Amino acid sequence: MNAGAIGLGLAFAFMWSSAFTSARVIVEYAPPLASLSLRFLVSGLLGVMIARMLGQSFRLTSAQWRATVIFGICQNALYLGLNFVAMQWVEASLASIIASTMPLMVAIAGFVVFRDRLSPLALAGLALGIIGVVLIMGARIGAGVDLLGVALCFIAAAALTVATLAVRGASSGGNVMMIVGLQMLIGSVVLAVPSALFEPLEVTWSWQLLVAFAYTTLVPGLAATWVWFTLVNRIGAVKAATFHFLNPFFGVAIAAVLLGERLGVTDVVGVVVIAAGILAVQLSKQKPV
Repeated sequence: MNAGAIGLGLAFAFMWSSAFTSARVIVEYAPPLASLSLRFLVSGLLGVMIARMLGQSFRLTSAQWRATVIFGICQNALYLGLNFVAMQWVEASLASIIASTMPLMVAIAGFVVFRDRLSPLALAGLALGIIGVVLIMGARIGAGVDLLGVALCFIAAAALTVATLAVRGASSGGNVMMIVGLQMLIGSVVLAVPSALFEPLEVTWSWQLLVAFAYTTLVPGLAATWVWFTLVNRIGAVKAATFHFLNPFFGVAIAAVLLGERLGVTDVVGVVVIAAGILAVQLSKQKPV
């Protein structure tokens, strides 16, 4: 893995983790599903426009179309939609910690569904991840965390796990920015329906809302997705996923700095344990050169 790939991985982890803080700000001022649908609409149109300027076309392979639709529904509509709703009641740091367990869920689901072999290192990583989650959730439940919000965060991570397993090997073939833009548009359409049916369109306009919306649209929304697909195409999904171990650190650090969210000793220990578990699981998948 060269310096360029490492830089892309670090950039992706930071941008991905920062989305929870900006989302937490947005849902304080606007309905979550409507905000997210609008974000995807803007990001999707920008993505398609940039793709056309780069000479990319709408002619995708069948695997690419499958990946586009599945990620548009599972990642954008379900994963992010449920997280946005949950962050009306759950702190950004906790939401980012739960979301960061997705690689652990992928490993477990891969073993159950695809009979993937788990090495001793992978098993140790899964055990560490579970211990870390139990530590954090035990402390948060004792402090009175909203259980519905927590449940929505875990369901969201499970939806992204399904998407990740469903599109194995479907990220190659070019037209990366076009894929990014189209999956955003699919997510926008899917989210617009429940928003129109169930959400009151009440917005409290503020500069915080405008800044958070612009940031989450351009950085975690458009840039991070492009970086992820580019990284996967360059070094493969297994190596790229190793950078997920940084997400718990970045997620809680950004929320603490920008939102002033407090972390207890148990939270810090749990984050370190979860990150170690994720790293162990991902390293167990690396093939010796």
